[in-house]
Amino acid sequence: MDKLSKSVLQVKDCQSIALQILLHPMVQPKKTKLNYSDAGVDINSGNELVDRIKNQVKRTKRQGVLGNIGGFGGLFDISSLPYKKPVLVSGTDGVGTKLKIAIEANKHDEVGIDLVAMCVNDLLVLGAEPLFFLDYFATGKLDVKQGESIIQGIVKGCELANCALLGGETAEMPGMYQGNDYDLAGFCVGVVEKDNIIDGNSIEPGHVAIGLASSGLHSNGFSLVRKVLEISNTKLTDKLDDKSLQEVLLTPTRIYVNSVLEICKRHTVKGISHITGGGLVENLPRILPETVKLSIDQNSWQRPEIFNWLQETGNISQDEMYRVFNCGVGLVIIVEEKDTDPVISQLQSMGEIAWRLGEISSAVSNKDEQVIFV
Repeated sequence: MDKLSKSVLQVKDCQSIALQILLHPMVQPKKTKLNYSDAGVDINSGNELVDRIKNQVKRTKRQGVLGNIGGFGGLFDISSLPYKKPVLVSGTDGVGTKLKIAIEANKHDEVGIDLVAMCVNDLLVLGAEPLFFLDYFATGKLDVKQGESIIQGIVKGCELANCALLGGETAEMPGMYQGNDYDLAGFCVGVVEKDNIIDGNSIEPGHVAIGLASSGLHSNGFSLVRKVLEISNTKLTDKLDDKSLQEVLLTPTRIYVNSVLEICKRHTVKGISHITGGGLVENLPRILPETVKLSIDQNSWQRPEIFNWLQETGNISQDEMYRVFNCGVGLVIIVEEKDTDPVISQLQSMGEIAWRLGEISSAVSNKDEQVIFV
């Protein structure tokens, strides 16, 4: 066959193949059907968690709450409360890296108390009564049992603060959190009579600072705590006195709401400071007028052993201890000299450990340190 004939046949073959392709298109691979679960989000687990916690949340219901949990928003009728000039007070906070300790220990039933405490104690500083609380729980993969344990702690915290758990959000976000990691945030709203707002403006020389004992580390300074554990090769199961470090570190933040609100009803409180991040050094100046300073008697209280262990094991300076940790002082109340002993006595009768912490005096200049330790 000559070359011309071969070329003609090749052309015809190409035309034939093209025609077959047109008549019989190539079979495309079948597309995989995707759903939310394939992306790492289990809606059923979220619904199961809501079902499990509904009855627990009902235990926090208080005067003013309208409706039930599960709506787009929570309703609260402030007009049902006996306030003449109500002022709303809001606050938000979290538990911080204390959660890393809880995750490592696989113990999640009390970090919810920490979450509530950090918020309601902040509102308390202004003399406010906490009304309702909302939580935000975010995780990479929702573990229903773990989530229920966390919410149980939040419910317990709300009960201790007489605060309604009005709503919340559980966010399952694969790719945002690794392994068993999760985060918590809390949001709280309270109310105070306008004429009874406590802002520290009336603090003056001669007034006295009363310390209220913390339950331990509360929820601050845990990045430094974890660093001390790391460099000392200390395990959470190691003992401190008769308890494991895990048990000591995860002791929940104390909620001071009921006892301190009762004090506010009976006495004139000049100022309140919640000793959180920044320790004694940075939190107390937040309520002190620039014209005064507070002298703290370092020997007026005994620090819980965990603070001594941290300082010695981590070789932490005393200044740094006072700047990072509460060092055993969870809340400070400023009152007039004449009210000091009655307030301490009443606090102790309500289960608080309270003592005379220091005195207010005049500051020489605005450049002086407002908190000094003697």
